[in-house]
Amino acid sequence: MILARPAAARLVLSSLTSLALLVAGASACNAGDVKAGRAKALMCQACHGLDGLSKVPDAPNIAGQIETYIAAQLQAYKSGVRKNDAMSVVAPSLSDKDVEDLAAYFSAIEINVGKLPGG
Repeated sequence: MILARPAAARLVLSSLTSLALLVAGASACNAGDVKAGRAKALMCQACHGLDGLSKVPDAPNIAGQIETYIAAQLQAYKSGVRKNDAMSVVAPSLSDKDVEDLAAYFSAIEINVGKLPGG
């Protein structure tokens, strides 16, 4: 398959790379320390909140997200495969242990769904 637009090609390549990181990290993860992750998450609170719920419009909610997904995305930001102005400042300073701990912490936050709209 040949993609005519460079932007489309970059999107496909980025998606495939993120998927590869997710698959590769699936077995290596789950070793994070929730308590250490909570301490490290203090640096995340301005955007994601200590509770993992976004405090700014451009930051996603990460509370309760799958641990391997969080780790894979942090690794993608760290390696430069995934780009974001704020994360490209923060992620390179994270060790692999920090990534595991942060993923363990944010994935351990329980999310409760209230009333669903339209119901």
